[in-house]
Amino acid sequence: MLKDKPNRKTRHNELAKLLAANPMATDNDLAASLKVSISTIRLDRALMGVPELRERLRNMAQSALSKLQSLSPSEVIGDLLELEPDKWALSVLHTAKDMAFRFTDIVSDNYVYSQASSIAVAVINAADVIIGTMRGEYKGHAHVGDILVARAKVGVNHGGQKIVSVRTHVGDREIFVGRFIVEILE
Repeated sequence: MLKDKPNRKTRHNELAKLLAANPMATDNDLAASLKVSISTIRLDRALMGVPELRERLRNMAQSALSKLQSLSPSEVIGDLLELEPDKWALSVLHTAKDMAFRFTDIVSDNYVYSQASSIAVAVINAADVIIGTMRGEYKGHAHVGDILVARAKVGVNHGGQKIVSVRTHVGDREIFVGRFIVEILE
């Protein structure tokens, strides 16, 4: 029993690091990463006070939406999970069949772009924000059932304009990179 304590403490530290790096990690993902059983992960989460995935995502979304100024929550495409105004943001979009091209399971590119542009506006800490220009590249496709993870990062500020870079991933694959120049309206 005494021998297990340092291992448990080390595992808890590793679990905390994994969840900080990927708050959307499932218990299966965490168990595989730490090479333990799912029940061990569930017990560790309970001991650490870390809620299950759905509750973590709900808490993250509520916290992010409370900081949102430039859009109403209904205008955000996807679920805004993290938001540090004028710095960075994280959004996820769960894809469905009605998002796909007619006879395929490939998600239409307008959903990928809409998620990216809405997070580019959402990350700005101002009441009236619009997209001025955008330069982007599609690097892959999403399929029905994929989860699109978009990360926005605010860069240079030129007067009433800010440059926001957005990268969208499906798992480890990057499928979209965009550079948005957003304008803050007075």
